[in-house]
Amino acid sequence: MGVIPLSPLDLALAAALVLALAAVAWAGRLGVARGLLVAAARTAVQLLLVGLVLKVVFAQAGLGWVAALAALMLLLAGREVMARQGRRFRGPWGYALGTLSMFLSAFTVTVFALTVIIGSVPWYEPRYAIPLLGMLLGNTMNGVALGLDRVTAGAMAARAAIEARLALGARAAEAVAPLRREAVRAGLIPIVNAMSAAGIVSLPGMMTGQILAGTPPMEAVRYQVLIMFLIAAGTGFGTLAAVWLASRRLFDGRERLRLERLR
Repeated sequence: MGVIPLSPLDLALAAALVLALAAVAWAGRLGVARGLLVAAARTAVQLLLVGLVLKVVFAQAGLGWVAALAALMLLLAGREVMARQGRRFRGPWGYALGTLSMFLSAFTVTVFALTVIIGSVPWYEPRYAIPLLGMLLGNTMNGVALGLDRVTAGAMAARAAIEARLALGARAAEAVAPLRREAVRAGLIPIVNAMSAAGIVSLPGMMTGQILAGTPPMEAVRYQVLIMFLIAAGTGFGTLAAVWLASRRLFDGRERLRLERLR
């Protein structure tokens, strides 16, 4: 049995639920109605556009097309990480920290999965590479954003404590060690919660989609377990890299705290 097709009317009915929620939020003066409507509109437009792009990429199936789309996804994810920071580093570092961390983690894990685990031929087969990278980037982006936000906000709040440790002879890495541990823990909370609840509280999206498409449940389960493990690795390594780079950026070459580098 194939997937039951959805008509524009079906999507309009789902959109009506979002409109109803926005109306309730507006009536209650919650201040989220506009943001909710903008996010819903962005979701529809962005997914429709990516559907058209993927149609072209899947038809071409060339490494150049896949690499170009992957690079665009990474750059947009880096922008989202930067935009979510309450305080971020001035200059190009505000953008580079998150982007570089996601490149080192999500891209590495994706290539490993495609070449060693899945073994698709060619290894950059768009049907596997693009969805897999998208899932890893999306989740790694959340972990990196949370970790960076915790580092910068925590450094501002704990400035006196950090400088006191430095005055007592601690190295820069030792002075911010508690802050780094807390930032990494915060970045890993979403994926840890997702893995803990998978199959008990919720059915993850990829597994649900495969089952709806007619894939045998146990095959869908195996793919979902693989994806969850890959996301955990990508998020963990990405958060570790981002937190380490950010904590290093907080100090100068003489290991003095430089919070003026934040905006």
